[in-house]
Amino acid sequence: MTSSPRGARLHIALLGRCNTGKSTVLNLIAGQHISIVSAQPGTTADPVPVPFELPTLGPVNLYDTAGMDETSPLGLLRQASSRKVLARADLAVIVTDCQGIRECERGIMQQLRLLETPFLLVFNKRDLGLPPPEDLVLCRKEGIEHIVLSAHVDRDPAPLREALIKLAPGVEKETPLIADVLPTGATVVCVIPIDASAPKGRLILPQVQVLRELVENRHAAISVQPSELTRTLGLLRKTPDIIICDSQVVRELATGLPATMPLTTFSIIFARQKGDFSLMANGAQAISALPAGAHVLIAEACSHHPQHDDIARVKIPALLQRCLGHTLHFSFCSGVDFPEDIVRYSLVLHCGGCMLNRREMRRRLRMATTAGVPVSNYGMAISWAQGVLERVLRPFDMPKEGFC
Repeated sequence: MTSSPRGARLHIALLGRCNTGKSTVLNLIAGQHISIVSAQPGTTADPVPVPFELPTLGPVNLYDTAGMDETSPLGLLRQASSRKVLARADLAVIVTDCQGIRECERGIMQQLRLLETPFLLVFNKRDLGLPPPEDLVLCRKEGIEHIVLSAHVDRDPAPLREALIKLAPGVEKETPLIADVLPTGATVVCVIPIDASAPKGRLILPQVQVLRELVENRHAAISVQPSELTRTLGLLRKTPDIIICDSQVVRELATGLPATMPLTTFSIIFARQKGDFSLMANGAQAISALPAGAHVLIAEACSHHPQHDDIARVKIPALLQRCLGHTLHFSFCSGVDFPEDIVRYSLVLHCGGCMLNRREMRRRLRMATTAGVPVSNYGMAISWAQGVLERVLRPFDMPKEGFC
């Protein structure tokens, strides 16, 4: 299963010093030669996800990373890339060799423990020597999952894969998108504008994922454009259990539909699954307090070529400034880039995060809250600016006090 969305996959990072055999261990897990193996230090540069499927775990991304002990100027940049992967990994494999647990491995283990990330310690290169006995004693004493092998010699990936699968119960499960708040056999209408900003020949990933979950859970999912909603509702024998729409048409629908009809947006559904729902709802309300000239960071999890009416770079800035009546300063980041100096912003607005796993999204939220910066997402910000935030949160039993 190589077509699963990146954000829906388990992320497994291989970490360690240079030349401990991380690439060879990755190849053993995958059962094929994917990563380049060389005795030359620094062979692995930027981490690249390798899609794979592990029995019982399903689709995963394996990340080979550069050595965490490289000290050259280029090596320090590679270390930074490796740390980004470490921060968003669901599982980690620390690869050492017969030299055992050194300062580098201790540092990696400390970071993973702080992030509450399950990890497996691999003592590689058994053919060249066994790990120090005191390290094995330490593993048993501290309950560190570990395995001794030679990825270069061993041909059976089963012990290594089984060790990873054993760690899986420690991986946080993602909240369903919407299915858990719906009655059995619900009828759901998804309102999906097909306009100039819609990708040619396909739906965007959040829409696809929501529809897949609805169908998978045996709900009736009907997809229409905004202009066809009234006609579609007239064809139904009963009122839909919920209407899910694109944020850009939420005000239009909220105005035209009965106040009793449950309504929310795709973006808000992802805020609930990927992040901290209450935190981002409060962050949306903080928009009203932004002074003129405040700096706002808009973060996208994917990378794409901005269009003339781009939602993040054009529509949201224009909407917020029109709503507040004064000018704001906007900065943008995309993909895996996310600035460390969050404290210089007055607000962070994040996309739904369909391309991120929950761990990475929550890490970003934690960075913002630690810096004392309000954080919300596109859908909540748009709904606040349109005056319908309380309504679109109502299907999730959010507290109604204080919403405007």
